[in-house]
Amino acid sequence: MFLIDHYLKGEPAESGAEPFPCPHTRFDSHEATFMIERYSAFEDLLNADSAKGVVNSPLTTPPRSASPQPLILPSKERARPGSQFISGPKPPLSAAGASEQEKPLYRGHRIAVVVPAYNEELLIEETLTNVPDFVEKIYVIDDCSRDATWKNIRKAAIRDPRIVSIRHDVNRGVGASIVTGYKAALADGMGIAAVMAGDNQMDPEVLPDLLDPIIDGKCDYAVGNRLLSPEYRKGMSTWRFVGNAVLTLLTKIASGYWQMMDPQNGYTAISARALERIGLDHIYPRYGYCNDLMVRLNVCGFRMCNIPHPAKYGREKSGIKYSSYIFKVSRLLLRDFLWRLKMKYVVLSFHPLVFYYIMGAGLTIVSLFGGAYSLYYKFVLGHPIFIPAIASMILFGIGGQFILFAMMFDMQQEKNGGSGGWYL
Repeated sequence: MFLIDHYLKGEPAESGAEPFPCPHTRFDSHEATFMIERYSAFEDLLNADSAKGVVNSPLTTPPRSASPQPLILPSKERARPGSQFISGPKPPLSAAGASEQEKPLYRGHRIAVVVPAYNEELLIEETLTNVPDFVEKIYVIDDCSRDATWKNIRKAAIRDPRIVSIRHDVNRGVGASIVTGYKAALADGMGIAAVMAGDNQMDPEVLPDLLDPIIDGKCDYAVGNRLLSPEYRKGMSTWRFVGNAVLTLLTKIASGYWQMMDPQNGYTAISARALERIGLDHIYPRYGYCNDLMVRLNVCGFRMCNIPHPAKYGREKSGIKYSSYIFKVSRLLLRDFLWRLKMKYVVLSFHPLVFYYIMGAGLTIVSLFGGAYSLYYKFVLGHPIFIPAIASMILFGIGGQFILFAMMFDMQQEKNGGSGGWYL
């Protein structure tokens, strides 16, 4: 240890002695830190005098598999059979002499945090540092960033053994990154998975508020709500607020969660049982994943709840262009809406509101064509517009009533627990 310390400082081990020899011309600081931590852990393990009497050296890093897809590098490398790798302080020893480390819990539940990151070199380390101590695993997914995001994630993983570093070989989108984290959480047996973006917008003090209703059995999906009051929206631009309001209305219609307030909020928590049933491989891979996820949760019969919290903005830069984003997500929501009606009210169950929606949409479309024909009838053919115009207005009114009745029935389903409780 003495020699390594002096070598890092560029000093000779003893007065007049030659510097510590090394076959490499350069020595990476992270590799040095890694060696020191492993040497300290090995020394502690020897001093522990394990009852088994067998100590395997943690100094050797296990070989990485060739071309992993995606690349998964936990901060504490996975041990080969019969080997033991220790990172950080020495774990306590049980009566039998086996090394055991107490896992952090929140109200008796294992909590994971999924952190999607793309070109977040400035904020990713700060985000990871602020994750609460009761979180057992932090799955950080680098979506093939072009900056130093991956390097900074690995630096943070050296300091925090909870961090599991995952990197996509190609850019797949924020939705795909979150799904990767969800799958890893399920594989490790986590009970609840929360999402905290890598841009440090999610206040870690709000995390317990997202977890409590799931643990209490009130819902399986909790989503933050920044739109509750002007104080909570402080810092949100007018254009961003208008865009959120439009998408909130469209998402309510498409998802059937009529009490939901801020579907574009990425600060969420979801139960493991919900993740197991919604079909993660079919989640929309890019921006819009949160809207798509809600539709699938509603079809599967899970309840959701809103958790008010203030918006948090700082040095991050939003990658969403609402001028194009609204139209792209609107097409996604229309497709999801039709899929939800088919699956929830035809395939898995039945409700006549489907016919109300069909008749309402059909009459409304016919009335619009009728209105256009009325203008042609008047200004091109020169005939009186009264009769075709009145007929078009009547059809439009009847079609609108059918649609409103269908929405009312859909709201009643949510109020009566029809959109949740199938698995309670």
